[in-house]
Amino acid sequence: MHPTPQPGSTTKRVRCRFAEGTSAGFSDDTASLLRSRLRLAVLILLIGLAFHFLRNVFILGSAFDHRLVWLAFSGVEIALLILASVLLWSRHPLPLAKLRLLEFLVFATFAAFFTWLQLDTSHDGALLGAIVEGHEAIIFRLVGLSAALRWFLLLVLYGTFIPNSGRRCAIVVSAMAVLPIVLMIGSSRLDTTAGPHVLAALPDTVIMMGMAVAIAVFGSHKLRELRKKAHEAEQVGQYRLKQVLGFGGMGAVYLAEHVLLRRPCAIKLIRPDQAGDPNTLLRFEREVQATATLTHWNTIEIFDYGRSPDGTFYYVMEYLPGMNLQDLVETHGRMPPERAVHLLRQVCQALREAHGIGLIHRDIKPSNIFSCERGKVYDVAKLLDFGLVKTSGMDVNSVKLTHTGSFTGSPAFMSPEQALGRETVDARSDIYNLGGVAYFLMTGQLPFDRETMLAMLHAHAYEPLAPSDEFNETVSPDLKRVILRCLEKDPEHRFQDVVSLEQALAACDGLTPWTPERAEDWWRQHSDRTAVAEAHESTNDKAKALQTTSWSLD
Repeated sequence: MHPTPQPGSTTKRVRCRFAEGTSAGFSDDTASLLRSRLRLAVLILLIGLAFHFLRNVFILGSAFDHRLVWLAFSGVEIALLILASVLLWSRHPLPLAKLRLLEFLVFATFAAFFTWLQLDTSHDGALLGAIVEGHEAIIFRLVGLSAALRWFLLLVLYGTFIPNSGRRCAIVVSAMAVLPIVLMIGSSRLDTTAGPHVLAALPDTVIMMGMAVAIAVFGSHKLRELRKKAHEAEQVGQYRLKQVLGFGGMGAVYLAEHVLLRRPCAIKLIRPDQAGDPNTLLRFEREVQATATLTHWNTIEIFDYGRSPDGTFYYVMEYLPGMNLQDLVETHGRMPPERAVHLLRQVCQALREAHGIGLIHRDIKPSNIFSCERGKVYDVAKLLDFGLVKTSGMDVNSVKLTHTGSFTGSPAFMSPEQALGRETVDARSDIYNLGGVAYFLMTGQLPFDRETMLAMLHAHAYEPLAPSDEFNETVSPDLKRVILRCLEKDPEHRFQDVVSLEQALAACDGLTPWTPERAEDWWRQHSDRTAVAEAHESTNDKAKALQTTSWSLD
C-alpha cells in the first residue's frame, strides 16, 4: 500500500510495477552500503594520489628516478579512480557483483603500484650507491618503514571502509600484507649487495603488517556487528522493515516483510511520543480491531496488529501492487466514465460490509482507493486507510475518543456535516465523499477547488456545485444525476445507502463495459510509466506524505 500526497503536494511519488518481488533485507543492504563506502574510499585515495602526483611533478620535477614510468603508473591509477568516482556517484544502478569487481580493481591496482614502488627502490642497488658509507642500515630501515606505511594505510582503509564478512576481509588483507614481506625477501635475494640491509627492515615490516591485519579484521567485524544490530532494530514483531513508504504526523508507513513467510506487507507505525493524547493510540487500536473484522475482497486486508516493547502501536496490511486513484488521474489524466464506475461500484461493495457493522470510513478520497492486480485480475479496487473510521452502534461502553469542536477528514472531499464539525456523521457522509471522488476521476478536478482550507470547507458546507465543462461534456445525463445526488448538501437528499448507490451506478446507460480484458490491456500498455526504482534505492526518492489528517477548531 502506498500513501500519496494531496493535490498540490510537492513530495515525490513512488509507484510500483505489478507483481514486483521482494528481497532479503540484510543482503540487499550490502550493495548500498558498499557503494557509499567505496565512494569515500576512492575519494580518499584519489586526493592522496593527486597531491603526491603534483608534488613529484612540480616540486621534484625531473630529479627523481624513473620519472616517465612513475608518471604513467600514477596517471593510469588516477584515471581509474576518476572513472570509479563517476560510476559510484552516478544514478546508474550497480549490482553487488559489479561493485565487488570495482572494489577489486581499485585496491588491486594500488597494490600493484605499491609493489612497483617497493621494487624500484632497491632493485638495482641504486639506493645503496646513494648512501654515505656507514649509514646504510638506518636509511634502508627508513625506506622499508616508508613502504610498510603505504601498505598499512591501504589495508586499514580496506578493512574499515569496505563491508565484508570477517573471513573475507581476513583473506584479502592477509594476502595484501604478505606481499610487501615477500617483496623484501625476494629483492634481497636478487640484489645480494643490498640484501642484508633490506632484510634489516623486515621485522618492522612484519610488525606493521600484523597490526594492519588485526585493525582491518577487527574493524570489519565490528562494523558488520553494528550493521546486524541496526538491521535487527528495524524489525517489529515478526516483520522486518525494508523501506519507508510515507511519513505522517503520528508515524510512518513501511514496506515490510514477514521474517519467516517472506511475504511483503505494509506496516503503519504510530509512536506514543508522536500520537500526543494517549487516547489516540486507544482509538487507533480499537478501530484496527474493528477493521480487521472486514473480509470483503475490495477492502484492504489487515494481517496483524499489536504493540512493540517501546509502546509503538502497529498494524500490518497487505501490500498492493498498483496505483491509487489520485496517482492514476494525475499521471494519466481523467478516467473514462465506464472505468470510474467500474471502480466506484467495487468501493460501494466494500462499504456495504463496513456500514453493515457500523463502520463509517469518513476519509474516502482518491488516494485512499487503490487500483491493483489480484489473482491476475486487473483494476481491482481496494479501499484503504480506515484510520479515521467512526463506529456507529458498536462498543457503546468505550471511551469517547474525539473532541467536541474538532473535525476529521480531507478538506477536498469532506461532506458538509464533516466540514461543519457535526458529531452525527453516518453512512451518507461516505456517500458524499464518493460523489466527490467520482467527480474528480471523470474531470481531473476537485468539486470545490479553493485556495485555502477554510474556503474549501465553506464551499462544501454552503456553496452549490457548479459542474465544470469537462463534467457536462463527458458524463452521460443519468450518470451525472447519480453523482450530483451524491453531492447534495442535505443528507436526506442523497442516496441513503451504498446499495442503492451501487444499483444506480450499474443502471447508468451509454457506458461501454470496462471488461477485464480492457483493464489488463491498459495496465500492460502503461506499465513502463508506472514503474520506478527498485526497493533498495534511496528512501529520499520514495518518501510520501500520509493522507490521514486531522484539524482542531480550538
